[in-house]
Amino acid sequence: MQQPQPLAQPFTTVMHQIESGLVKIPQFQRGFVWDRHKSAKLLDSLLKGYPIGTFIFWRTREELRSLRNLGDIKLPDTPKGEYINYVLDGQQRLTTLFATVRGLKVQRDGREDDFSQMYIDLSVDGNSDVPLVITDPGERDKDSYITVGKLLSGQFAMLAKYPAQFHAKMQQYKSSLR
Repeated sequence: MQQPQPLAQPFTTVMHQIESGLVKIPQFQRGFVWDRHKSAKLLDSLLKGYPIGTFIFWRTREELRSLRNLGDIKLPDTPKGEYINYVLDGQQRLTTLFATVRGLKVQRDGREDDFSQMYIDLSVDGNSDVPLVITDPGERDKDSYITVGKLLSGQFAMLAKYPAQFHAKMQQYKSSLR
C-alpha cells in the first residue's frame, strides 16, 4: 500500500489546478459554509504569518460519481486521462482563498457573499491584534486600504499610486498571499 507523501505547492499552482478541473470536492464533504467575516479571519492569519493548516488531497484517476461545486462555482471537467485531486481536508479554507483571490460572488442559503469585497487595511500594524483584513472599509481613507484582488493582480503603476508609506507592506502582503 502506498503511503501518503507530503507535497508543498505554491498556492498559484493549486489555483491553476482548480481552474483546470484537476481539483474536485467529493459529495461527502459538507458544503461551503464560511461567510466573509470568518473568511477574513483566515486571510488575516495568513497575512500575519500564522499557520493555517494543511490541505489533504486524494490524488487518483478514479472519477467519483457525486461531486460538490466550490461554493456555488461550478468546477470545470477534468481533462481525460489526468489525475484528480479530491479535497479531503481544507475545503472551507481552499474555497475562501480561491473565492477571495478571484473576487467571486458565492450564493448559498438565500444570501450572497461578494469575496471581491475583502480589504486589507494598510494603516494597521501587522503585529497588532487589530484585524488586517476587513469586509467593510467604512469611513477609512480610500488610500489606506486595498482589495485582496487588486493587491494580487494590480500592476506596478496602480500600486505605486498608494502612499509610499504603504509600498513595503503591500509587497510583503502580496508575497505572503502568493
